[in-house]
Amino acid sequence: MEPVNGREVYAKITLRLIPYLFLLYIVAYLDRVNVGFAAMDMQRELHYSNTVYGTGAGIFFIGSALFDLPSNLMLARVGAKIWIARIMISWGVISTCMMFVRSPESFYILRFLLGVCEAGFFPGMIFYLTFWYPSHERARAVAKFMTATSLAGVVGGPLSSALLRLDGFKGLAGWQWLFLSEGIPTILLGISVLFLLKNKPEDVHWLKPEEKAWLAGELQRDRVRYGAAEHHALGDAIRLPMLWLLAGAYFVSQVGVYIVNLWMPLILNSFSGGAHTASVIARYATLPYLAAAIFTVIVGWNSDRTNERRWHIAGCLLLAATGFAWTAVAHNIVVAIIAMTFAAMGLWSMMGPFWTLTTSVLGDAAAAAAVAILTTIGGVGAFLGPYSIGRIRDVTHSFQDGLYAMSALAVCAALLALAARAGKQSTNEN
Repeated sequence: MEPVNGREVYAKITLRLIPYLFLLYIVAYLDRVNVGFAAMDMQRELHYSNTVYGTGAGIFFIGSALFDLPSNLMLARVGAKIWIARIMISWGVISTCMMFVRSPESFYILRFLLGVCEAGFFPGMIFYLTFWYPSHERARAVAKFMTATSLAGVVGGPLSSALLRLDGFKGLAGWQWLFLSEGIPTILLGISVLFLLKNKPEDVHWLKPEEKAWLAGELQRDRVRYGAAEHHALGDAIRLPMLWLLAGAYFVSQVGVYIVNLWMPLILNSFSGGAHTASVIARYATLPYLAAAIFTVIVGWNSDRTNERRWHIAGCLLLAATGFAWTAVAHNIVVAIIAMTFAAMGLWSMMGPFWTLTTSVLGDAAAAAAVAILTTIGGVGAFLGPYSIGRIRDVTHSFQDGLYAMSALAVCAALLALAARAGKQSTNEN
């Protein structure tokens, strides 16, 4: 039997999996945050206050948080193919129905249902990658996959700008065209999952038998080295102190991520004095996402190269803290865009090392539960961020206090990340 070339195996897996998962996640992220691009026109046409918008934008994450854990455990039971397809088809239907929003109540209900339907998608994808990549390869894989969240902004800005300019076409508002045009592709891609996604390496035809055996051995050695082989039950995740420290850091990161996603167009517009249209602001918002995509890959690569996670996470959070504080003191739209770029780079680029650190010490149901617990807690943060900014904006007529608070929280999250050490993992990683 010929020796197996490990680099070729991982390259083959990456080529086959990551572009498709990347596409699925771009669509997911667009449907999650496109309300941010629609916000200016929706607020004007439907007469929503900042508090109403912030509540509706954020309530998605309450629905997601309530169902992330059971959804991820169901994925572990029935397999990724069936469950991811179910998730995508159902949320595509709800996302399309967002075009019928009129009252604040209908806005809240549909955003909540969107969160319920999408629950488990992201944690399911992170858990799914543990079937294919050992820890020393995972940060790069996660980073490549998660550039979809930043590139969704790159794609979403120009796409949303174009769709918003359809205002009045066929009797529909621009924001209605946005929800319709971005919801239908999700349904179609959900159907494609049933035919294209395989549950585990042993199910694919493009790996040779000896490559499958080699990969199974690599994954098992990885689980033993970092403790995942010992921590594989649901209770093992709950009892792991490191998980709760990371939960605090992830909570803060999601507060920040969805301030960027759901409020950045309105924050940038506040520096323009209302001189720019929603479509122009959507184009301006592209730069932070593009820079974040590039930096995410660089950080993931360096984290794997050095086999270091905690300092990478902390450094990224400190970069985000700098960006939010700088935005708070900015006096024009150019400086605000640069400052928000720093914030986006820090928040997105921490995800590769963060999810590698989390999944390296847990296996099987414990890994699925840990990812779901973290995303559930992160979902609470993702709700509080948009809601709080809306409330603060209505009371103070400024974004400044909210941005300062976010900067301080990011510093605290960096300290939590540095404190996160556990068992065997702490002896193998600085």
